[in-house]
Amino acid sequence: MLRFATLGSGSSGNATVVQGGDTCVLVDNGFTIKETVRRLAQAGLQPEDISAIVVTHEHGDHISGVGPFSRRYNTPVWMTHGTFGATRDKKIADLNLFHAHEPMQIGDLSLEPFPTPHDAAESCQFVFSCGAFRFATLTDLGCTTPYLQSLLTDLDALLLECNYDADMLRNGPYGESLQARIRGAWGHLDNVQAARFLEQIDTPRLRRVLLGHLSEKNNCPDVVMETIGHYAPKAVERARIMSQSEVSDWYELA
Repeated sequence: MLRFATLGSGSSGNATVVQGGDTCVLVDNGFTIKETVRRLAQAGLQPEDISAIVVTHEHGDHISGVGPFSRRYNTPVWMTHGTFGATRDKKIADLNLFHAHEPMQIGDLSLEPFPTPHDAAESCQFVFSCGAFRFATLTDLGCTTPYLQSLLTDLDALLLECNYDADMLRNGPYGESLQARIRGAWGHLDNVQAARFLEQIDTPRLRRVLLGHLSEKNNCPDVVMETIGHYAPKAVERARIMSQSEVSDWYELA
């Protein structure tokens, strides 16, 4: 059995819980200890249930809560060498460093990290496996590549970034320099890029698609689903929007 839920997904804080067997891993944590504990409780978990935290990169909305949580609950933390070098909070209770092409095992979960094009020191995402089931996270990247397509074709579930709508970004409140960063090859995926990638990797095996990291100012759920429906229509019924403010349901592969 493999199951997963997001505690929050967006620029104000990100955390995803992945559980396989007796192992429960937190992917990133951009929330305070108090908020993390509150959201874990909504998912039916206690802080002591978290076996480890794995970190994708050093941006604050993904890592600001990692050090405090690890120190409070003595939780092991895994991150790349580059991420640790770039992070400000180096007081980690139980630090484990890895390279982005280095598979690893945390309890009952097998993790396959892979590098992503993002404006961070050594950004990565993960494929999680437990038994025959495979779930991947894919957020915080400015473009997709043939390598990612080949790596993520054989999945049962995927958390996919749909960060912004191109027209909303262009006409929104952000200045040109910030817009350029977001649109760039080391920034974030827009809805069309995400939908086209989803269409490329979609197979009958892909049972669940979580659409996350939506910009609060440059995107909205209706626009995301309309875009997915246009470019990846077969995936619409399996797609769910992840919220910044609310803990998602658990999604189970069994």
